[in-house]
Amino acid sequence: MGLKDIIVALFQLDKDWTTRIVMGMLVLGVIWGLLGVIDSLMVRIQETMWSTYGVLPFTPQEYYAGITLHAERDLFGFAQQVIYAIIIYFTIKLLNLQPRAKWLLNLAFVLLNISMMFMEGPILIVTAQGFDNYFSATSWYYLSPIGIPNYSLYVVSPLFFIGWILNDAFVYLAGIWIVYHYYLASKQIKEKLPVPLVFFLMIILLFMIGYSGVTVADVWDILAFAGIVGLNVIANQIAFWIFGHAVVYMAWLPAVAAMYLLIPTLANKPLYSDKMGRVAAVLYLIFSNNIPIHHLYMVNLPVTLKVLQEILTYAVTVPTFMTFLNLWATAKGANVSWNVITAFTATGFAGSIFAGVTGISNATISVDAIVHNTMWVVGHFHAMILLGIVPEAMAVLYFMLPMMTGRSWYSIRAAWVHFWGYLIGSILLDIGFELLGLDGILRRAEIVPRVPYIIDAENLATVGAIIAELATLVWFLNLVMTLVKGRVLKAEGLSLGQLINTVAMQLDWSNAGFSLRGIGIKLNHSRLSKKAIAGWWGMAIFGAILIIISAIPLVLVGDASNPADPLEWAWISLLTLGIILSAIGALKGAKTV
Repeated sequence: MGLKDIIVALFQLDKDWTTRIVMGMLVLGVIWGLLGVIDSLMVRIQETMWSTYGVLPFTPQEYYAGITLHAERDLFGFAQQVIYAIIIYFTIKLLNLQPRAKWLLNLAFVLLNISMMFMEGPILIVTAQGFDNYFSATSWYYLSPIGIPNYSLYVVSPLFFIGWILNDAFVYLAGIWIVYHYYLASKQIKEKLPVPLVFFLMIILLFMIGYSGVTVADVWDILAFAGIVGLNVIANQIAFWIFGHAVVYMAWLPAVAAMYLLIPTLANKPLYSDKMGRVAAVLYLIFSNNIPIHHLYMVNLPVTLKVLQEILTYAVTVPTFMTFLNLWATAKGANVSWNVITAFTATGFAGSIFAGVTGISNATISVDAIVHNTMWVVGHFHAMILLGIVPEAMAVLYFMLPMMTGRSWYSIRAAWVHFWGYLIGSILLDIGFELLGLDGILRRAEIVPRVPYIIDAENLATVGAIIAELATLVWFLNLVMTLVKGRVLKAEGLSLGQLINTVAMQLDWSNAGFSLRGIGIKLNHSRLSKKAIAGWWGMAIFGAILIIISAIPLVLVGDASNPADPLEWAWISLLTLGIILSAIGALKGAKTV
């Protein structure tokens, strides 16, 4: 194929406008995501090299810029752009709409990707004040660092905040475009929206409401820099954090919508309760925007306000319980094949529960006073992202890309390498983060005590990151080869559910050509007996109990200054045994082919 053919295949330029704009968002989103992965690897290398060898290969500016750019590229350039792309595609296709006001979405798309360039730096502006040439190193979360007289001495380019404003503009312009098309659909379609589309609408409203505070803070920063208005730093910080927790649900609710679509489809069963799904979607919208202050428990705010935020944060668990009960009841008793889409869907389901439980502790004021701003918090939201959100996004992309391009995945084996590598790497990364947090290591700490317990946790996180990132690279290469050389997918006349199951059958484990007989795990096409399933899941549960039993004394009495303590190593060994038993029991108890 020539260069022109590759570009046409990559951006689907021979398809309709909706497919072209969505594919453009997906391609650029993946590019920003891979750059963000490189940033995260820089951070892991810095922390591992220091803890292991006492060496800092990167400057502090490069280290902190890596943290900031990892967050911005992967959260906004990748996740946010991909979320909008998925919602746009399915809104238009499932509602059978003719897209209007194309210029508005085109403009939003351009502004978002320009914003990422403005945020990243280094971009210099020569003024009397002067600017740091790595302004992303100042971090991205609050407190204006752009050198406002009488407020801040550390000066950076205002282009950083202009980039933020362009990102805000994308959210509102693209959001208005999507809501407008839902309005058009309401005039044409008499029946109720499917539950996944109800979630899509709630997600877009959540974006636009949640971004109100950060938009105010960004505009305020620029106006204060220009000397037009003054700046109240605490009020500016609080305005920004209106966005703080809403952004979690902006990323996670698309994963919930994906589960509402995929679990009934893969189980070949109707959703247990359609009404429960709709009510949960509305409750998520109500509660998710009302709990930003739980990120500011350590700020000198009224105690009554903090307690109210604690209660409202717990209230978010109500629609979550409704959702997982609904989806569990839907899947119960179903005979589901073991394919890549099923694997990622199940991972997102289980990972969301695990990550959500660790979040409840953060919401508790007394516990937050202990773990606030430690690596425990980083472990929590990385578990949410890596084990809850990304797996569901991958489950959707594994059928959405064949749906858009008309091509089957180039390599089934590569898809499975991606799944297992990503899963194992993400778990190791998150365990490393949680161990660091429980030992009191602060987030964004490039210099830590160089004792064996902390060194092991840092290295565990880094090894996990490398495994997950290599697996993601395998997926990216498989994606490119699919767009260029994938076999033609015969999907004419298929409904969405039929297409999902067609792609899932192609990505079945039996088609990957792997054999696990060498390690004593026998996989066959016959359905395992209930007794065998109970036995293996019993082993998994027993392993989980061992993990809990061993983790409690490690947390309560573990001493990083004396890692050679025989009793502590006994608990660590028991923890390791629990992890092994849980993994083997879950693998053998799962429905395999």
